[in-house]
Amino acid sequence: MNETTIAGCLRICLNHRLSAEVMAEDDLASQAAESVGINEMTILAILGIILAGLVVRFLTMALAPSLLTKIIRSKNLRTKTVKQSDKALGSAIGAGVSYLLTLQLVDAVESGSTTYAMPDIMVSILPNVFQFIIALAVVVWAFRLVDVVQDVVMMLDSDGVSDGTEKTLVSALESVLRFFIIFIGAIFIADAVGLDLTSLIAGLGISGLALALAAKDTISNFFGALTVLLDRPFKVGDWVAVGSSEGEVIEINLRTTLIRTGLDTVITIPNANLVSTPVENYGKRRWRRWQTMLHFDINSDPKSVESFRDDVLSSIQDNGATMNEDSSWCRVNDISTTSIDVSLNLYWDVQGGADERQEKEKFLLEIMQLARNHNLSFYDNRIRKQGN
Repeated sequence: MNETTIAGCLRICLNHRLSAEVMAEDDLASQAAESVGINEMTILAILGIILAGLVVRFLTMALAPSLLTKIIRSKNLRTKTVKQSDKALGSAIGAGVSYLLTLQLVDAVESGSTTYAMPDIMVSILPNVFQFIIALAVVVWAFRLVDVVQDVVMMLDSDGVSDGTEKTLVSALESVLRFFIIFIGAIFIADAVGLDLTSLIAGLGISGLALALAAKDTISNFFGALTVLLDRPFKVGDWVAVGSSEGEVIEINLRTTLIRTGLDTVITIPNANLVSTPVENYGKRRWRRWQTMLHFDINSDPKSVESFRDDVLSSIQDNGATMNEDSSWCRVNDISTTSIDVSLNLYWDVQGGADERQEKEKFLLEIMQLARNHNLSFYDNRIRKQGN
């Protein structure tokens, strides 16, 4: 027998041996799978279900922006509903497809199909896994959608400008929606993991008293928020003083109210404190009273002071940014050995501190010009001392 024939025989024997080993390994894998109650077709079906869910997820993430662009015209609203939550939306829809396919697979197994086989524990757990993913993804998606409340309110608003009342409404709606999303989502997630909701509710009834005592402050803050929203002692954007805290209301939540101080710090005030503590709302002022004292040199001409007084009073009455002209005055208030003191009282008809400062600056410059027109010099104690 030549070398070529011997090599061919050895190659044939080696191939048969490798084929036998592969078949043996496949048989062992099949036997191992069947020993736990699942066959190869079922494993392939489960892998196909997972793959189908992933494909649907990526398709949803790819197609949702273009589809919703035709429906939602607002760019901000479209960004928040699609781009910031497309992963959660895709996960929910993909898991939903996998859940429906899993139910069909489970029905086939329970009907005694010879093609598919699964152990009982997998039959009960597998649908719950996808149901849990659906519930969790929907909660995340809905939680992110809460941010669109402000954009929806702005779309419905005729002037397109968000005032304090609308900001308060948005803040309250966002807090309420987040609470209900978490509450309802917790119920669906508990159902997905197989918890008995009847027993859970009964358990809450038994331990309700202890829970109420533990959550006493939370409940007080919740009803405090309702009081703030119903009575409306202030709104977002108002400048308020609560006890020793003072600042602009920036957010009203179910549990707390946030105030930004003049130092740009944020104070968190429990809503229960707002019910029991007097709240001073500077935003409710009908006007802004301003009083000041002008000191003129004692050597000033009384006639000039009198003319200056009349001109200032006329300027107050003619100023479009003032009100309550009948209650405004400009009078000589006091005379000392060094100065003539003229008292001013007026009421600004402005909405914010910036407007008040602007109008006050214009009025003070006008007073300076009037004083020069009447040859009046303001009293300066330093100059008086140098003269002495």
